[in-house]
Amino acid sequence: MKVTLAIALWTPLLTTAKDDGLALTPTMGWMSWERYVCNTDCETYPDACINEDLYMRAADLLKSEGYMDVGYTQVSIDDCWSTAERNSEGDQQADPARFPNGMKAVGDYIHSKGGKFGFYSDIGTRTCGNYIGMKGNFQRDIDLFASWGIDYLKLDGCNEDLADMPADYAEVSKILSNSGRDIVFSCSWPAYVPGNGEDNDGIILRMLSEICHTWRNFDDVSDSWASVSSIIDFWKRNSTDDNFVAVSGPGSWNDADMLMVGNNGLSHGEERTQFALYAIFATPLFLSTDLLKVSDESKAILQNTEIIAVNQDASGQGIMLSEGKGEWWESSRVWGRALSNGKYAIVIQNDGNMGPYVKINFDITMLRAVGADVLENDKFSLRCLFGHKEVGEFSGSEFSLDVESSSSEMFIVTLL
Repeated sequence: MKVTLAIALWTPLLTTAKDDGLALTPTMGWMSWERYVCNTDCETYPDACINEDLYMRAADLLKSEGYMDVGYTQVSIDDCWSTAERNSEGDQQADPARFPNGMKAVGDYIHSKGGKFGFYSDIGTRTCGNYIGMKGNFQRDIDLFASWGIDYLKLDGCNEDLADMPADYAEVSKILSNSGRDIVFSCSWPAYVPGNGEDNDGIILRMLSEICHTWRNFDDVSDSWASVSSIIDFWKRNSTDDNFVAVSGPGSWNDADMLMVGNNGLSHGEERTQFALYAIFATPLFLSTDLLKVSDESKAILQNTEIIAVNQDASGQGIMLSEGKGEWWESSRVWGRALSNGKYAIVIQNDGNMGPYVKINFDITMLRAVGADVLENDKFSLRCLFGHKEVGEFSGSEFSLDVESSSSEMFIVTLL
């Protein structure tokens, strides 16, 4: 009842997406959480714990390994960076043993490499890792974080009364806007409420699009295909009028959570699928991996500039165009996204995990679902984004291809 009332009080204020010139495309960078979680044992794991060396090393490697050159400019600190309690003056503080030079020094170092400084806190009384939350200290904490030079704030939702979330997230948004810095605001509200913010005609999502630049919608990702595929299934929408899809666009993005490409849990084909679909989804692209251990194959996926260009296109979120079942082991999907240049991106996915290949058909009329004005026999050309090559010209439904199990291919469609 309290949550419903709080939402009702905000309904008259809904207008358009957050419009301050920030996050006009999805954020790209590196985030520590999935790979390094809340490991604070720096004596046993000096190269894999939450300390200043981890984030400075990430900035170095994003720069030296070419990730910054293709758009991964942000280094994002996540939970477990602080002391257990505030200091005697009432301020949050970085753990002095793990961050001996303080957070401003970390931010300055990231900035010196040409990167952005992403930061983490929680809107409740404690973070998810049981460290200091912001509740009751929003202005004080944002003043402090801004003095450290943050460019992005991920604000989690643990240990917060759901009824307080509408007002609290809105208050933080206002303070950030008046902070004197351009700070992208990432919210976690939908991941904590029944219906993931989509109930009541998507009222929570529409509220978030006014006060946040991006927001988490679903479960935390982990390094397994079961986890990644569950997120993909959650994003499986078949209409651009879907409330979940309609709120996405420049300045406000749904967030599917971190990329697992370059870790240990996905096959090469599954890595291709996650990366390709994250481009269709127009979700932020955050690596969460040991950048020293990324294989050449995985690095080629992560630095595929043609697929990154789709993700960074100034258009809305894509959808699933078609889903098919053949033999009992066969499952196929075709996904699509309209691009701002009048072209279309499609992903042809073999969603099955048995058998060598499935033959999947693409029909030009599938693109009607994302706004294409096409007839049944219209001509089109295809460019393969993983192969970086032109495929040819086709018409109607004459294009099909064999896709390996648990893998995907991605194309740009140009109408002729």
